[in-house]
Amino acid sequence: MSTAAPRLPDALQALRDLLADAPLHLDVPGRDDASRSARAVVDQIDDYLLPRLRDLDAPLLAVVGGSTGAGKSTLVNSLLGTAVTTAGVLRPTTRAPVLVCSPADRAAFAGDRVLPGLARSTGEGEVTGGLRLVVTDALPPGLAVLDAPDVDSVVETNRELAGQLLAAADLWLFVTTAARYADAVPWELLRTAQERGTALAVVLDRVPPEAAREIADDLGGMLRTAGLEAARLFVVEERPLVDGFLADDQVGPLRAWLHGLAADQEQRAAVVRQTLAGALESLGARVEGVAEQVRGQAAAATALREAADAAYARACTGVSDGVASGALLRGEVLARWQEFVGTGEWMRTLQGQVGRLRDRLTASLTGRPSAGAGLQQALESGVEVLLRDAAEEAAERTVTAWRGTPGGAALLADRHRELETASAGFPEAAAAEVRDWQGGVLDLVRSEGAGKRNRARAYSWGVNGAGGVVMVAVFASTGGLTGGEFAVAGGTTALGQRVLEAVFGDSAVRALAARAREDLEQRADRLLTEERGRFDDLVDAAAPPPGSVEELRAAAAELAAARRAQR
Repeated sequence: MSTAAPRLPDALQALRDLLADAPLHLDVPGRDDASRSARAVVDQIDDYLLPRLRDLDAPLLAVVGGSTGAGKSTLVNSLLGTAVTTAGVLRPTTRAPVLVCSPADRAAFAGDRVLPGLARSTGEGEVTGGLRLVVTDALPPGLAVLDAPDVDSVVETNRELAGQLLAAADLWLFVTTAARYADAVPWELLRTAQERGTALAVVLDRVPPEAAREIADDLGGMLRTAGLEAARLFVVEERPLVDGFLADDQVGPLRAWLHGLAADQEQRAAVVRQTLAGALESLGARVEGVAEQVRGQAAAATALREAADAAYARACTGVSDGVASGALLRGEVLARWQEFVGTGEWMRTLQGQVGRLRDRLTASLTGRPSAGAGLQQALESGVEVLLRDAAEEAAERTVTAWRGTPGGAALLADRHRELETASAGFPEAAAAEVRDWQGGVLDLVRSEGAGKRNRARAYSWGVNGAGGVVMVAVFASTGGLTGGEFAVAGGTTALGQRVLEAVFGDSAVRALAARAREDLEQRADRLLTEERGRFDDLVDAAAPPPGSVEELRAAAAELAAARRAQR
């Protein structure tokens, strides 16, 4: 047998590493099946494909598998003529699988070349972990037999181990009984063998002698229908055991066939080539199934991100609408505004001529910084509440949307109560941002007042006072001050545009209000975007990295190319 091209093992190793780290973290439909499939491929590459490719002349490994109580252990003991494995009296059993080989082949199985994840034990009696290795002259060199756990065990770890061992076989010896050969579980495994091109022999055990031909013909027909006509079928009639062993005439044909494979290097090589080629051929579809699930994971991650984006974009719009609606100019803000602008004589002054207004403006407002400060504090509190309400609503909407989006509920897990409200640090961050915004408005007032010929009036009015009026302008009109008067809280107090025009001029007033409003909205967007980061981080930690699907498919294509180059 020729040595495999070096490129093939390398391509297999690269594919194996990608599958071992397949990003299947989001709990979406099909994820668990894809995870099992990826793990099964990794196990088969580790347990069988790489070891076999690196040593094509290694002994043939025949794995005996079957349903609970099918008589696997009795069959193995009878083939060898000695008790090397103990049939489980109580089900399920937790015995370690037993691998039997000749002394000449001990080195091939004592190390980690085959089934590297299972520790070896050579102890007598019951061993409940790893793999028990038994060396005996009852088997010829070139052949090893492994007694696997039940494929339909009620213990999941037993079933998984049975599947792993069968995937590591050069040859399956599948044991079933006359009473159970049509059961679903055996045929699921047989279909797997057919899909993977595994060399297969079926042992039909416990067959009533009078119905042996009829049952064998029926099973043979089922095998042909399933595309498994190449499988060898051995029939073991139900007869009394002799010293715990099957009658020699019943087990003799199977023993002779196995020993013939061990003795004939060409026949043994043909079995190995069939299983090796079948296993390699099956990888393309199996990897594609995993790649499709990774693609589904990416789509689910996108949907989760979009749900959070939509909730927080709506929150940003809500803040913008809240700023423009004038809703903030009520309650405490209204009271502070009335206190700030005053009533009576001051209001009558506003109705006079611009020149007279300018003359009296300074006297009216000089020395009242506390009222301006109170107005700013009230506005600050109102904007903070607006921001907190928006953050609370966005968090709740995101959690609600995620509960109905594939993968979302599992990401929320036991954190849903924490995530459906604003983060603990948001109120403080919002307060700091609003204070910074107000400071920015005051800086705008200083900048605009500087260099103006009415700078003295502006400063005598007070930067805080002028800034407070600009802030009120932001919340009182969606388009800034564009002429006429605007009402505060239904007209309780009116402020003419001439108030600010008297100090800054018409165009400057519009520019100040527009710039202050834009700055506030940008700060709100930034705050809420940062708040959304809690959800983004959860998705980013679980989502497949960009290019994951393409990497898997490229690795599968590289393996296919390596196989073609080897032929």
